[in-house]
Order: sequence, then C-alpha cells, then structure tokens
Amino acid sequence: MLALDQSDFLARYWQREPLLIRAGVPDFVPPVSAEELAGLALEPEVESRIAECRGDPATAAAWQLEHGPFQPSDFDRGHPWTLLVQGVDQLLEEVAALRSLAAFIPGWRLDDIMVSYANDGGGIGPHYDLYDVFLLQGAGERSWRIGQRCDDTTSLLPHPDLKLLAEFHGEAEYTLRTGDVLYLPPGVAHWGISRGDSTCFSLGFRAPRMADLLSRWLDARLEHLPQSLLLRDPGRDSATAAGEITGGDIDNTLQQLRALLEAGGDDSWFGELVTESVLEPPAGRALRRLHLQLGEPGSARLAPGARVAWQVADTGIRVFANGASEGFPASARDSLCILCAGEPLPLPAVPTVQSVLEFLLDQGALDVD
Repeated sequence: MLALDQSDFLARYWQREPLLIRAGVPDFVPPVSAEELAGLALEPEVESRIAECRGDPATAAAWQLEHGPFQPSDFDRGHPWTLLVQGVDQLLEEVAALRSLAAFIPGWRLDDIMVSYANDGGGIGPHYDLYDVFLLQGAGERSWRIGQRCDDTTSLLPHPDLKLLAEFHGEAEYTLRTGDVLYLPPGVAHWGISRGDSTCFSLGFRAPRMADLLSRWLDARLEHLPQSLLLRDPGRDSATAAGEITGGDIDNTLQQLRALLEAGGDDSWFGELVTESVLEPPAGRALRRLHLQLGEPGSARLAPGARVAWQVADTGIRVFANGASEGFPASARDSLCILCAGEPLPLPAVPTVQSVLEFLLDQGALDVD
C-alpha cells in the first residue's frame, strides 16, 4: 500500500490536486528492468510504442511515434526516446502485484499498469490525460513538470498520433527517484523528462464516459417499459392555435419522463459497463471446469487482465466479470473478495463458491491450477 494518509488523500487530492509522495513505496525494487521491458516489446501480442524527439519539443514535426512489435535494432537511437508498454500487469505477476498499492481505490476504476523506459532527455512531451494516474518511479530519475488545467478546448499541436499541448505553462517541477510517487488527477498538464536512463510504472485509473453511462442507464430502463405505455395528458388545456406545441405539452412530457427515470429498477447495468473487457476465455476451459467439478486440491485466481466486481443485491450479491453478470448467495462474498484482492483461493471450494468460480471461468476471468 502507498505510504500516505488515505483519508486525507481522498478528501484533498483525489480528482482535485496533484500530490508528490516521497518514498511512496519505501525500499522499492522495480519488478521489471529496461531490458525485460524491451523484450516484451518484441512480442506481437504486446501493445507497445516508441516516442522519439528529433528537435525542438515545442514543434509537432520533432516528434515521431512508432508502434510495436519492435526489433532489437529499434532500440538503438541517437535522439531522446521513450518506450511505452501497455498492460504489463497482465503479462508479469510481479507487476500485477503493484495493483495493491492503491487498493483503497475501487478495483473497477483501475485500468492497467503501463511501464516506460526513457533514455537521457526522453519523454513523450507536454500533454494531459483524461484519467487519474500514480506515477511510480522505477530505476533512475525522471523530472516532472506540472502545468495548467486542460480540457477539450485546450489547443494541441497538429500531430497525427500524439496529443501534445500547443502551450505549456509550468507551475511546479519535481525530480522523482526510485520509490517516489506522483499522483496526477485528470486534466492536469504534465511533462516528464528522464535524467539519464530511467523506468516509470504508471497506474492508470479510468472512469467511464458520462455519455456511455447515460446510454446504458437509458437502455436498462427501456428494456422494462411496456409498449402499451403512452404519453398521457388528462386535464389538458384546450388548443388555441392550430398546430401549436405548447410549453405545457413539453412540461407534461418531461414530468412523465422524469418519473420513469427516477423509478427503481435493475442497476446491474453499471457493473456490466465498468467491467467490460476484450478478454477471450482461455484455452483449456473444459479441463479447468472438470478440475473444479472433481474437487481436486489446487487454487484459483483471477486471470491477468480480468475485470471483476460485485455489489449487494436483494437476494445476495451480484457478480460482474468482463461485462457479464449473475446473482449468487451472499455466502460467496468472502471468497470473491479474496480473488478481487489478487490473492489465490484454495480449492476445492464449497458448492456456493464453486458456482461463482464456474461463472468466472465461463467469462474468461479465472485461472485454475
């Protein structure tokens, strides 16, 4: 867990202000080296990028972006450059363990852990993100300049691949060393520059777009509306002008729509949305199911990259896995919490828990040993 006062952080900084946490991870030993990161970037199934600056970083023409997979020769460059590898927590258990550093933030908010390597002067230029991020310094040192607040109206350089700020107004600067952490809320401009060779671990926390939430919420309501339910207007005023839609017509309609939206209903739409994933069920699912059904000793844990959450329901709990959901008895809660914390669950499991495990397995969210 990060070395900070969690209550104070959530009250004063989360989604509000940047925060530098010196020695946020005391005695931190980076779980992946620059060489290992480069090795991952050679693999075709790994999402990787290299950003290189070949001139004035304030100009779009100076910046080049390449997508992996790469060849070893791609890492021999004469300009400042940065290698970024996405979702390393889904590839290496040692990196996945870093997810627990911010366990006081709901697990459904954590997107992934990106790891970057930069040579001296390397970075990806001045930019801002739409998500919360904890920047954990690995090997070496990296300076971070903190700038202005940004939004959709902020001017960007005309670059086809990178969202580089046209103007950067520095307000603070910090040099991070191994184990230091910098928290940045959405919309805060920042610019990282490596001092010598360095690595950085970025814990990114996504939030669903309000447009997606509204669409999914409305869809859930529409599914349960009978086709025979029509707009009603008893006691209406008489029409005074041919063809007119009056303000009273609009007000009456909005009143009935608000009543429908405010009525209680199934709220599983939220969990299904925030756990959506592109993961495919792993090979050997039938053998894993047989292992569960035979009650053989072993262990189960969430699959790398699985998105799993749960909520209290009227008859127990509702479990969400990679966009799907199903109801289970409340007695399965403790075992589910163990899995969501990234810990292995001993097998065999009691029947109630086994049914949850089979559901997770069907959604590609479970590994069984």
